[in-house]
This record gives sequence, C-alpha cells and structure tokens, in this order.
Amino acid sequence: MSTPEFDYFGSPHVSKLVDLVLLLGTEVHVASTRVRALEALLVRNGTLAAGAVDTFEPEAREQASFDSARDQLMQRILRIITEAGPAEHPLREQWEATLQRKNG
Repeated sequence: MSTPEFDYFGSPHVSKLVDLVLLLGTEVHVASTRVRALEALLVRNGTLAAGAVDTFEPEAREQASFDSARDQLMQRILRIITEAGPAEHPLREQWEATLQRKNG
C-alpha cells in the first residue's frame, strides 16, 4: 500500500498502472529511436538497403535472442504489476526474498 505523500492518484492500483505505462513508454521510445538510428546509419554507409529491415526473417539463433529480450521485458513489466510495499521501497519484500534465496 502506498503512503499518502506518494499516492498522487488516490489508488495504489492506478499508481501501479501509471508506473507500467511510463515504463512501457520509455522502453518503446528508447528502442524505436535506436532502431531508427541504426537503420539510418547502415543505409547511409551502404551496408543495408533502404527497407531491408521490413523484410527481415530471423534465423533460429536470432529468434531465440529476440524471444529472450521479450521475456526479460515482460519480467520487468510483471515486477511492477506484482510489487508490494510502500512507495518509498515498493520492492522491499521481493528484494529480501531474493537475498534469502541467494544466501540460503
């Protein structure tokens, strides 16, 4: 449960949803900016034909890497949805459980 001074939306569930939306927005912005920059550089240097990314077919190893990156993103998203505790330290319970698993 959030403490009042950090509960801007009147509901910890709404606050959690806003956190999730902000995380996703940041992830999408960073990823899309980097992809556009990489593609522009590759096209500019003649390494890649314009539009080649649109027809890209990943090999099995590449697909596995893409799937792993997707799974890691989903874990970060689910962490926000399932976190517990006050706003000052919302992941304290999860952190302590992780430390116990590592030390025990």
